[in-house]
Amino acid sequence: MHPLPLCCTDPAPGTLRPPHDVPAVTQYASPDLIHAFAYEGRDTGDDPAWSTSGAATVEEYRHWAGHLCGMACLRMALLHRDGYAPTLFALADGVRKYEGYTEGPEGIKGLIYGPFARYTHHAHDLPAFVHPKLGMDDLTGLLDDGYLVMASVHKTIRTPEQDPPRRGGHLVLVRGRTESGDLVFNNPSGHTPEAREATLPAGRFADYFAGRGVSLDPRPTTTGSPTVPADVRTAPAAS
Repeated sequence: MHPLPLCCTDPAPGTLRPPHDVPAVTQYASPDLIHAFAYEGRDTGDDPAWSTSGAATVEEYRHWAGHLCGMACLRMALLHRDGYAPTLFALADGVRKYEGYTEGPEGIKGLIYGPFARYTHHAHDLPAFVHPKLGMDDLTGLLDDGYLVMASVHKTIRTPEQDPPRRGGHLVLVRGRTESGDLVFNNPSGHTPEAREATLPAGRFADYFAGRGVSLDPRPTTTGSPTVPADVRTAPAAS
C-alpha cells in the first residue's frame, strides 16, 4: 500500500476535507473515442486499445464495455489507495464469481450492490457499504467523513446543460466537495476531459441522482462490516 495521501487523513477541526485525489478511469479502453461510441454510433469493437481492458477477446469487450462503470469506479478507488489495481475485466470476473452481475434474455443486468460489496471486502480488503436510500445530505455527510461514493446517476450527467429523462442507471465516483458545496466526481463514461473529472452544484447533481449507491472506505484502518442487502441493483448501465 502506498503512503496515505492527505485527502485520506482527518482534516483539522473546522476545515473541509479536500476531495480525494483519484485518477480518472474510463469503462472504455480509449477515452478519446467515448464521444464516438456514445453519440456517433461507432462500434465499441473498433476500440484499438480493447485488449488493455483485460478482455479475452474483442467480442467480450464489445459485449461488456457499456456495463463496466462500476468496475471503473472500483478500479479508481484501488488505484487511489494502493497505486495499482487489476484490469477492468479482472475485476468484473471477480464480481461475477460473487454473482454481482447476471445475464438474461435481455442482456447484462447489474451491478448488484450486495454481492459487489462482499467482493470488494473479501477480495480487496476494501469495505463497501450499500445505501439503498441515500439522500443528498447523506451523500455529502459520507464525503465529509472520508468516503468515496459510487452514486447511481443518469448517464446524461456528462452533459449537465441538458435535463435527464430519468434518474439512475449509471455509476460515477463522487470523491468530495468544494468549499462552496459543489460535488467533485469522476465519470467512467465522460466523453471529454471535463466530463471525466467533473464538478457540479449539488442541486444539479441531484437532478440526475437516483438516491442510492455504495460508499467505499479507502483508508487503511477501518472498522465495521459492510451492509449488504442482496437485492439492491442498478439499472443496466449504458454509454
